[in-house]
Amino acid sequence: MSEIESIRSKFIQFYEKRGHIRIPSSSLLPENDASTLFTSSGMQPLLPYFLGTPHPQGQRICDSQCCFRAVDIEEVGDNRHTTFFEMLGNWSFGDYFKREQIEQVFTLFTDVMGLDPARLYVTVFAGDQTLGLSRDDEAIATWQQVFATKGIEAKIGERIFTYGPEKNWWSRSGRPEQMPAGEPGGSDSEVFYDFGPQLQLHEHSPYRDQPCHPNCDCGRFIEIGNSVFMQFQKTHEGKFVDLPAKNVDYGGGLERLAMARAQTPDIFQTEVFAPVIKVLEQKSQQKYSQLKEADKRAWRIIADHTRSSIFLMSEGLVPSNKEQGYVLRRLLRRSLVQLRRLDLDFALLVELVAPVVAQYESEYPRLRTQEATIVAGIKRESQKFAATLRQGLREINKLTQITGEKAFFLYESYGFPFELTREIAAERGIEVDEQAFLAAKKHHQELSKTQSAGKFRGGLADHEVQTVRFHTASHLLLAALRKLIDPTITQKGSNITGERARFDFTLARALTSEEIAALQKQVNDWITADLPVTRKEMPKADALALVGGSVFADRYPDQVSVYQIGQDTSCEICVGPHVTHTGEIGPIKITKQQSAGSGVRRLYLYPASATA
Repeated sequence: MSEIESIRSKFIQFYEKRGHIRIPSSSLLPENDASTLFTSSGMQPLLPYFLGTPHPQGQRICDSQCCFRAVDIEEVGDNRHTTFFEMLGNWSFGDYFKREQIEQVFTLFTDVMGLDPARLYVTVFAGDQTLGLSRDDEAIATWQQVFATKGIEAKIGERIFTYGPEKNWWSRSGRPEQMPAGEPGGSDSEVFYDFGPQLQLHEHSPYRDQPCHPNCDCGRFIEIGNSVFMQFQKTHEGKFVDLPAKNVDYGGGLERLAMARAQTPDIFQTEVFAPVIKVLEQKSQQKYSQLKEADKRAWRIIADHTRSSIFLMSEGLVPSNKEQGYVLRRLLRRSLVQLRRLDLDFALLVELVAPVVAQYESEYPRLRTQEATIVAGIKRESQKFAATLRQGLREINKLTQITGEKAFFLYESYGFPFELTREIAAERGIEVDEQAFLAAKKHHQELSKTQSAGKFRGGLADHEVQTVRFHTASHLLLAALRKLIDPTITQKGSNITGERARFDFTLARALTSEEIAALQKQVNDWITADLPVTRKEMPKADALALVGGSVFADRYPDQVSVYQIGQDTSCEICVGPHVTHTGEIGPIKITKQQSAGSGVRRLYLYPASATA
C-alpha cells in the first residue's frame, strides 16, 4: 500500500470505528452551487445538512474529498502550495461537538498517524466583542487536557495561540462581518506541524518582525487540520443565532499529512509527487534535489498544474476561454511556459498523465477510463498554445518598447503569459514594468467584476425562497426536456440564484423557438397544477433503479434522497431543498439559450414578471 493510500485508509478506518459512514468524493465541478466555480473544501457539497436537512447517512460521516483552489495558482512554485488536493473530512450533524472532536483529532494525529505531539501546535478563536462573539475557552481547556495526556503543558502563547476572526473563524464568505444573511459559520481550531526553527524564513512573512508562531507562514509551521465548530447562522439584522443543531466540520489535507509523516517541508519531495518528479528527472537528466531554486519552482508548477489538470479533465472539463475552462487552460499554459523556459518539449506534459493515473486509479477509476480523452485534450491545448506563441512573438517583434500596458495587451488578447514576455524582453536587454502590468490587470479585473456583479450572488445553498423555487423549476425543466425533446437528455450543471436559474443539458443541436415555447408552456402547466413535491430516503441501488440511472452514480453515498414531483412528472436524486408544491414557484419564462460547450446547451429561467 502506498503512503497516500495508507494515510487515506487510516483516516477513514479511524472514523468508521467511531460510527461514521464514509461517503464518496463529490465532483470538482459543483452542482447547484452558484457561489463558486470549483469544489474547494470538503464541506462545500454538504452545506444543506448544516442548515437542518437530514443527511441520508445519518449524523456522523467522513470522506476524502477531491478539492481544487484556483486562488492558489499564483502561490504554486514554493515548497508547500498546491491547487489540487484531497481533503480528509469528518462531520457531526448535531451529534458530538468540541470536546469529542478535539480528542479524536489529537488521537488521530499522535496515535494513528504517528506524529510527535511535541511538534503539534494549535490555534483557537480569540473572540470579537464588537460582534458579540466570545473567546473559545472550551476549546482551549480541551486542548490543554489532551496535550497533558502526553506530558505536555499547553500554555496559551506557547503551545496554544489565539487569533481573531481573520484567522480562526470559518464561513464560505470569510470573516463574520462579510457573511450574508442565512450563511452558516463558526469558530475553528487549527492544528499545525512544526518542522523546526531552522526553517524560519521571516523575510517572506508579514510577521517577520515578531517571534515565529503558527500563522507566521514563514515555512516553519504548516497547517495539517482544521476543526470548524459550525453553530451560528447570520440573520438579516446582522446578528448571530444558533443553527438548529451544533455541528462539526473537520478538514485536513492528505498531502499535508504526508509532509508531516515524512518530516519534509517540501511537498514535492513526498510520495504525492514522486511519480511526476521521476519522469521530469528522467527527461531532463537532472535531480530535483540538486536544482537551483528557479528551476525547482518551474518543476513544481509543472508537477502541480499537470496533476490538477488531469483530475479536472477526468470530470469532463475542457480548456476554453470561459469560467472553469479558462482556469484549466491557464493551468496547462503555465505548465507549457515552464517547459519552454527549461528547454523541454511540450510533449512532456502528455507523458505525465500515465504516472498520475496509475497512482490514483484505485481510488478514482474515472482517471483510467478518461485517460485517452485527457491525453488528446492536452495534445490539442499544447498545439493551440504553440500557435499562440508564434502569434504573440510576431506582435512582440513589432514593438520597440514593451511597456506594462503592452504586456497586458499580449496577455489579454493572445493569452501570452507575462513571464514569457519578461523573458523575451530580457533577451533584448529590455526591462518590463511588472507593476504597470499588474495595475492594468487589476483594472481589467475590477471592470469585469463590476460588469458581472450579481452573477454568482448567493447560490442554492442560501435557502432563500426564490432560489429554492428556481431549484424545483430546474427539475421541471429537465423533465420537460426529456418529455418533449429527447428522453436521453441529462443535466450537465446549473447555476441558481434568487434572480434566475441557468441550466445546462446534453443536446447536440440548438432548440427551435417553437420547442422553447413548448418547454415553457409545459413547465408552467406543471406549476399551475400545484403538484406535490415529496422527499424519500432510500439505498442508492433502489434510487438509481427508480430514477433510471445517473451519470453521477459513483459520487452518491449508499443512502440518498430522492425528490419526486407529482405521480410521474419528475423523480431525481438530489440534496434539496425544494418547495412542497409546484404552485409555490410561480410562472416562469425561458429568455434565451446558448451553447455551453460541445454537445451541451444552456437555458435561462426567469420569473414571468421579470423585465430582464
